[in-house]
Amino acid sequence: MARSAEKLKILVVEDSEGDFILLEESLREEFLEPEIERAVTFSAAAKLLKSRSDYDTILLDLTLPDARGTELVTDILELAGQIPVIVLTGYLDKNFGIQTLSLGVSDYLLKDEIEPIQLYKSISYSRERKRIVNQLAHSEEKYRNLFQLSPQPMWLCDLETFRFLNVNEAAIKHYGYSLDEFLSMTIRDIYPVEDIPILEERIRTTSASGSLYFRGTVRHKKKNGEIIDVDLQSNIINFDNTKNQLVLANDITEKLNYISSIQSQNEKLKEIAWIQSHVVRAPIARMIGLIDLIKNFGDGEVNKRELIEHLLNSAYELDGIVRDITNKTELIELGNKE
Repeated sequence: MARSAEKLKILVVEDSEGDFILLEESLREEFLEPEIERAVTFSAAAKLLKSRSDYDTILLDLTLPDARGTELVTDILELAGQIPVIVLTGYLDKNFGIQTLSLGVSDYLLKDEIEPIQLYKSISYSRERKRIVNQLAHSEEKYRNLFQLSPQPMWLCDLETFRFLNVNEAAIKHYGYSLDEFLSMTIRDIYPVEDIPILEERIRTTSASGSLYFRGTVRHKKKNGEIIDVDLQSNIINFDNTKNQLVLANDITEKLNYISSIQSQNEKLKEIAWIQSHVVRAPIARMIGLIDLIKNFGDGEVNKRELIEHLLNSAYELDGIVRDITNKTELIELGNKE
């Protein structure tokens, strides 16, 4: 049974038939009768987005026949407007994930790891975040309710001093500071000391450009000293007849660490495969040579019993190598699950 009865309109920008089928099955498993449209190229996606703007979500593959990478993301985001964009990719690079999120996408999912429930949560959370940001930008009255009800940390700060003016309950729980502690701090106090120069430079740059909107990935420090990676969105809002900065913070530490762990484990598997492939070739080469001797020499020319013994020994050696490869691979996979 579908988790959501809401009928969504979803644009899937994916050129791989196999990947599209898997995505379509996952969507139909989690949503009731979703309206799914597919584009296999950027130009086809652009045509659809120019003709209609009522999609609830866009699922975007990063490698298309006519566009790819960050340039593709930027172009799709420009066409999408207020529609949440979720990137689907096979890239395992943490820095690339950070860069993609910084461009303004709502989420970043690895194709090989996508499960129906994960896709459902990503779409639901992305739409909710987009809804909150859009409504806050247009209504101070709605802000007062949504600010506290948001499941993600949010705060309001002074544009000149960058002192916290208000924080929601999610921020208090996630960062560990009380409301009174937050109100006695500035945003500099939640940055690691070594990252403060980066913050100061960003403040100077955005002030000089006249645009105080920011979207990017930064590091924050919790009260207990834990450093977290945060996807940050900030904009200007009128509050109590003054202009202040509204910030929405999404902790992506676990996501980025997971990407890094998968990347590290894949490197270990490649290393094992490279080493063992050279070890495997030795007994195989001996077996081929022995079989060739048995095949080409007649009776009495060689001691076939002795050759067969050598052949069996090489087979046992090869079996041991295969078992060793299997055991090492299982240990890595077990570490990944833990």
